[in-house]
Amino acid sequence: MTSSAPQATVAPATTPPHRSWPQTTADFLRSQAGHAAILGFAGAIMITFGGFGAGSVRREDPLLEAMHLSWLRFGHGQILSTAIVWIGVISMIAAWVRLGRGTLAGDVALRQLRLIVPIWTAPLLLAVPMFSRDAYSYLAQGALLRDGFDPYAVGPVVNPGILLDNVSNVWTTTTAPYGPVFLLLGQGITALTGDNVIAGTMLLRLTMLPGLALMIWAVPHLARHLGGNPAIALWLAVLNPLVLVHLIGGVHNEMLMVGLMTAGIALVLERRHLAGIGFVAIAVAIKATAGAALPFMVWIWMLHEKERAEAEGRTPASPLALFAKTAGSGVAVFVVIFAAASAVAGVGLGWMTALSGSNKIINWLSLPTILAHVVTVGTSWFADLRLGEILAITRPICAAALVAIVLTVWWKFKNTERDAILGILIVLVAIVILSPAALPWYYSWPVAIAAGFALSTRTLMVLVGLSTWLMLVFQPDGSIGLYTFPHVALATFAAVVAAVSLRTVDPLRLRASRPSPEVPSSGLRRVAASPGVE
Repeated sequence: MTSSAPQATVAPATTPPHRSWPQTTADFLRSQAGHAAILGFAGAIMITFGGFGAGSVRREDPLLEAMHLSWLRFGHGQILSTAIVWIGVISMIAAWVRLGRGTLAGDVALRQLRLIVPIWTAPLLLAVPMFSRDAYSYLAQGALLRDGFDPYAVGPVVNPGILLDNVSNVWTTTTAPYGPVFLLLGQGITALTGDNVIAGTMLLRLTMLPGLALMIWAVPHLARHLGGNPAIALWLAVLNPLVLVHLIGGVHNEMLMVGLMTAGIALVLERRHLAGIGFVAIAVAIKATAGAALPFMVWIWMLHEKERAEAEGRTPASPLALFAKTAGSGVAVFVVIFAAASAVAGVGLGWMTALSGSNKIINWLSLPTILAHVVTVGTSWFADLRLGEILAITRPICAAALVAIVLTVWWKFKNTERDAILGILIVLVAIVILSPAALPWYYSWPVAIAAGFALSTRTLMVLVGLSTWLMLVFQPDGSIGLYTFPHVALATFAAVVAAVSLRTVDPLRLRASRPSPEVPSSGLRRVAASPGVE
């Protein structure tokens, strides 16, 4: 007997229609993340255009005159240019915070953030150096090596010309504090561009892009190893306006150093030890700070050797033997790379003594200077102490404290991979705070490492506020705004608003028509510690 009941029919499976690249791009631009990307892109364009009048422009710039834009450098034109730059900076910060809110909520994927990085970076490639004149010093030091001088023995002042004319006065007599690889880059650029400041600056900025690419690859890898969220890590460490505006717009060699350092650490975590140490050795040959990572990488290598022996059923070698093997191999790789770079450049180790040139920088971003200011101001009513006299005391004290911290942290943070990376982070923070001088972009060093950890919402808010404040306390032309109270007060206000905005959509209650929603902090914490979305 057969049933006459109607048989259920199954609809044939349908495949989603293929969407073209323009369609998917249009969908993205209509999303909240797309709106933030457009806002940040507009901000970068404003920074670039405003920089022609308010940035660290050449003292004599025939290009601006040829473009009939020289009026931007003077009077009302300069005021307009400065306003445009600051509107652009605030726009980038607002877009960054909005992206962060979406990333924490799980609405923005890692691949989308990777797409936004070049969108925000592209306009800055055409800008004059922003918030710093260091690019001109880099070119002048490269020209010294090109013209047969030793940059570790003499300053740019011995090589008069257009390049020297644009170097900040404080650095004209200072020898180069950078490694031989960076001097070789400067030599090659000035050999190609001659004394053409514009071409040299543009080419110098292009040489920073590999560092950015390495960060885009390495920072998510660090997060996967350390239990963080790769998308949040990329947002915090790469899309951060402090990084893009200062390191790309400001043309700082930190971009190369941090990129190589993070890539080297990621490679060591993936058990490619010699390659990782090689990357960090090249980073040290750019700027010495990257060397802080090397001792901790030895601990990671030792842990891997011990794990491999146990997996193979062998008795691990003694800790002393493991240390001799790993540290010896690491030192050998470092020496070969550094010696080869020094030999090609034709220079010695004079850059190590030139590191003291940073003593000329005096601002209260570093603890020694803060202490000196406190002492001089606190005793001004009964003593006439000069800042330089007190700095001669506070700086050696902080240097001794730094040495003690480095040695203690290196010895204590060795039991796990996470411990070792945390040790690198602590040492980098100590270097920034306790060194004789600090500049805003120095904080990009520890932020790149901290981004890999699973950070609470409150910690991320603090880092957003700190990054915003550091982004705003210097003037677009590179002058320091730290000693102008209204400037510092406005920067602090903006930093607090940015930090709160990571959790609250409308912290200032500007949308009076309806209450401002908040993103649940508990949900943010869960996302912050969850695996990232590719």
